[in-house]
Amino acid sequence: MRVGLVCPYSFDMPGGVQYHVRDLAEILLARGHVVSVLAPADEGTTLPDYVVGAGRSVPLRYNGSVARLNFGLMTNAKVTGWLERGGFDLIHIHEPITPSIGALALWAASCPIVATFHTSNLRSRAMQVSYPFVRSSLEKISGRIAVSEDARRTVTTHFGGDAVVIPNGVYVDRFADAEPQEQWQGTAERPTIAFLGRMGEPRKGMPVLVGALPQVLRDVPGLRLLVAGPGDPDEIRSTMTPEVAAATEFLGAVDDLDKARMLRSVDVYVAPNTGGESFGIILIEAMSASAAVLASDLPAFVRVLDGGSAGATFRNEDPGDLAARLVELLRDGDLRAATAAAGRARADVFDWSVVTDQIILVYETVCEAAAVARTMPSNPSVIGRILRAGRASS
Repeated sequence: MRVGLVCPYSFDMPGGVQYHVRDLAEILLARGHVVSVLAPADEGTTLPDYVVGAGRSVPLRYNGSVARLNFGLMTNAKVTGWLERGGFDLIHIHEPITPSIGALALWAASCPIVATFHTSNLRSRAMQVSYPFVRSSLEKISGRIAVSEDARRTVTTHFGGDAVVIPNGVYVDRFADAEPQEQWQGTAERPTIAFLGRMGEPRKGMPVLVGALPQVLRDVPGLRLLVAGPGDPDEIRSTMTPEVAAATEFLGAVDDLDKARMLRSVDVYVAPNTGGESFGIILIEAMSASAAVLASDLPAFVRVLDGGSAGATFRNEDPGDLAARLVELLRDGDLRAATAAAGRARADVFDWSVVTDQIILVYETVCEAAAVARTMPSNPSVIGRILRAGRASS
């Protein structure tokens, strides 16, 4: 099958959608499919052979974050050229209504289209305003995928119709088999916890974690916090007490290997995110690495944690509750081990081998319907068949 994947966000910046597109492309290639990815990227960026750069992106505020997007006449020419050269059986657009190359590909494509919706935002004014302008384009989508129930509800609330829920994938073995690193491993006297993300982005919850740590350090004085990800450490240190700053080690941006090693090394992974999350792939990565997970009780996180049975949760934006739950996990080794074991078992549900089978089933259903439609006066809706296929594979 010849598959074109469209990523709206710049491939020279880390992000969940970019990683999802990259991993999906690589596993499809490994299974013998022909794959090309179209994505924004600044000039000079080293890209995998399967990625076609769509030009420089610009930073825009989107869904509570800053996304690097690409739009305009020159970009449109690159999109149409990529479509013409690709000869795709179908294209798979991620975040098709984001004002970037996904929307341009949706307008220009004549082959069958699958779209994945990642965003969770039930009160998006931008989506409400944009719907009349994108409605006709959305009707071109033959198969809709949402990465979570929250993302599906966003689709149904703002655009009508439905989508089959297929979660983000993780290469579970890469995290499960990573070698723990002595410098990051905790001991009974000096346990380690980790935070990974854009530390200066408020919705990632660093202020909540910083607010909880003075209480945690009073009860567990040897605690160490590892912070990985982009951002200004001095800016974060300025918000910390001297004791918290002394207990914190900033690792900067880490590559995939060091991320896996870090997660394999720590006692607890803390996800203090405050909102705007439709899934929580870092939770799955930490669970795959057998770290006990403590996360805010966002609906998306609770679903990933199987209702809380595969990880611990605390009240969102409540530093006191975060501190209490974290101290409980750090002091009770048996509870921490049981939480980690439950998370590790849960992670297998999200392995790319499982997720890819479900996505390919959608591809096959859409392509089959397109073939039938070419012999019929009109194209029948296939969303019901896709939903049934998704339920059958889950």
